[in-house]
Amino acid sequence: MSTQEINNRYTMLANDTCCLSCGGAINHANPQKGEICADLGSGRGTDVLRIAADVGETGFVYGIDLSDGMLDKARKNAQKLGVTNVEFIQSELENIVLPDNSIDLLISNCTINHASDKQKVWNHVHRILKPGGRFVVSDIYSSEEVPEQYRTDATAISECWAGSVTREIYMKQLAEAGFTAIEILEESTPYSKGKIQVSSITIKGEKNRGR
Repeated sequence: MSTQEINNRYTMLANDTCCLSCGGAINHANPQKGEICADLGSGRGTDVLRIAADVGETGFVYGIDLSDGMLDKARKNAQKLGVTNVEFIQSELENIVLPDNSIDLLISNCTINHASDKQKVWNHVHRILKPGGRFVVSDIYSSEEVPEQYRTDATAISECWAGSVTREIYMKQLAEAGFTAIEILEESTPYSKGKIQVSSITIKGEKNRGR
């Protein structure tokens, strides 16, 4: 099935289901034929199925999510579309159950900020990427430390900023994970949330070919 056919048929499915994803990492991902890819926080599988069409029969895409409900929806959507070069796996972000040096491309949309140990997530991203493999991640960072009152606030969590860290900390975590060549693809001006300001960002990085 072609990329256009997948997109057209998935649009039809989207009219009947709720999408919890945000961000536009896939718009900058540029998956190639034959690549092995992963989506952290894959939800109902929208981006996984799009990438599956791009990588073709010789490629493969893993959807990683913790929610039983989202995984069930994603598997049903793949079945409806007849997409077979995908697998949806239940896993915590802090302990991604994929082998070392196995992924060419990893994407994620507004998911890593939810993790309690973000450094551990980035360490795992670095671990599972092949030397020369890349990530494209859309996320949110805060202008200052998020006040404790918002950490468990339902609205702040649903808007993906309750667990955000500052830009400085975000970049430090990437460096400590082992990433060196970081490219900012998109970055919004700060906007107000609660008592602080936050910004949306899409970043790209590559694992050193010698690592």
